Amino acid sequence: MILSLRALFIYQAGSKLKNYPHPIIAREGWPFLAIATLVSMLVSVFAGWLWALPLWMITLFILQFFRDPPRLIPPGDNLVLCPADGRVVKVERVTDPYLKREALMVSVFMNVFNVHSNRSPVDGTIKKMWYFPGSFVNAALEKASVANERNALWIRTKSGHDVTCVQIAGLVARRILCYVKAKDKLTRGQRYGFIRFGSRVDVYLPLTARVKVALGDKVSASSDVLAEL
Repeated sequence: MILSLRALFIYQAGSKLKNYPHPIIAREGWPFLAIATLVSMLVSVFAGWLWALPLWMITLFILQFFRDPPRLIPPGDNLVLCPADGRVVKVERVTDPYLKREALMVSVFMNVFNVHSNRSPVDGTIKKMWYFPGSFVNAALEKASVANERNALWIRTKSGHDVTCVQIAGLVARRILCYVKAKDKLTRGQRYGFIRFGSRVDVYLPLTARVKVALGDKVSASSDVLAEL
């Protein structure tokens, strides 16, 4: 078992697996999972399995929501990787509201059954961060990009390309977590944040980028390529 876990964190065929300090279950979920498990066990002991069954189902839901597996990272310094699991809900030319430029925007919507760990799409340095409190409309809607609570990162790659990556809270989401700050360096696939219970991530790219996904595509964080710079 130990050898198989170690084997997860090695370089393979030019791709690498990102080694998180908390594999399999995200640390953000540990308190929720502990409480749900304890309550389910107590009800099972004192009231019986019939009464405890709904609580165990909730515990299983929490377990699957906070899963955080390591991912294969494709080689290629010019690749923009998907920052989150989910479904592509928008691919179009827009005005980047953070850098005030014309850009290509790719949006990925995460439902409650997706992995909600957020990972850096590119190698680069964080030039600036923005946080905006807001409302909590359905993250799949277009207005969520400007109306909802959100946290944006301006990342500049080594080759000088600017990429804006935005965490957006959703209808059920009530907490955006971001663990990086301005001047920090990020590597592709590096875990930098988490959004609890349904959300969305917007990525703004230079107009010269070649988008590799289409509307409706299901994508996985770090493993799938959004675009090529």
